[in-house]
Amino acid sequence: MVLCKKYFTNRGQDCYRYAMEERFYREQEIARLPAFLPAATYNLAHTLLARAGNCLFVPVRSLQYMAVLDAEEFLFVDSQNKAWVELAWQHFRPQARASLDERVPFEVVHYLPAAAETMKRLSGEFHHALLQLAARQKPDTPATVTLLQPGSRKPHGGTSH
Repeated sequence: MVLCKKYFTNRGQDCYRYAMEERFYREQEIARLPAFLPAATYNLAHTLLARAGNCLFVPVRSLQYMAVLDAEEFLFVDSQNKAWVELAWQHFRPQARASLDERVPFEVVHYLPAAAETMKRLSGEFHHALLQLAARQKPDTPATVTLLQPGSRKPHGGTSH
């Protein structure tokens, strides 16, 4: 069972907290297979996960699946069986690669018979879903650089002389 919590705080009202809790269940493992994840997918997934915190939900709309990412594994659940994990990607070994653009070895764990068929399309569709999520998270305004003039900084004590 994996438990993910996400907290949202209203800016002006720090006393109000909203929480969402999801529980996922697994059947007995029926297969465990070695696989490789393209570097672009692995890197983007971990970048988005770092921004999100402990857990990230990624809708894979084209397959009607939800991916649930945490630091240890990626779970995939079908929209028809929302609480039951169909397959999981575990034991990522990014340290096995010599550079950041090399694929990452991991293990695919099947919990339901449909997992083998799902896995055939999942890697590409999951990457596409990550790209869509990343595009929605881009800031609306361009970044700006503020130049400081020499002598414009105040000393660390907070008072100027």
